[in-house]
Amino acid sequence: MTDRFPPDVAQVLAEAGWTPGRSEPARARAWALALAAHAAPDGRQHTVVDAALPAFAEFGGLAVGQDGAGEQVARSSFVLDPMRGLHSVAALAELGALVGARLTPLGEEGGGTGVLAIDEQERVFLLDHTADWHLGDDLGEALSTLVRGRMPERVREDGTWT
Repeated sequence: MTDRFPPDVAQVLAEAGWTPGRSEPARARAWALALAAHAAPDGRQHTVVDAALPAFAEFGGLAVGQDGAGEQVARSSFVLDPMRGLHSVAALAELGALVGARLTPLGEEGGGTGVLAIDEQERVFLLDHTADWHLGDDLGEALSTLVRGRMPERVREDGTWT
């Protein structure tokens, strides 16, 4: 299907509705405006980084339902809908300060147990009840990590991982 993803990852994404060249810029802009307009009770608002718009346009709305054993950890479902992370302003601001980059919600993992976020360098993170995780240096790598059930890298207290 494409050289961008390994065949097994491309197949899972295709089954969720993705195709190479998929683009829904109007929905991406609507999501970006809704995120930017939402204020947390403390007045903070989401930052919409440049990397978020193409991610929203190409992958927004995809819901990947999966479970079971992965390559290193159990696979779980995820939804690429930034509105699922609307109320994560404080958590994303804290992680952003730690890693030195602004973050924008990208969706959720595990039926809402984790928030997916993308930063201005296109890196993707997962925030869940156990820790903060680096899923990949770009969205393609992060999607492969999620689909294949690979162990993500834990973000340490100094903002690094590996």
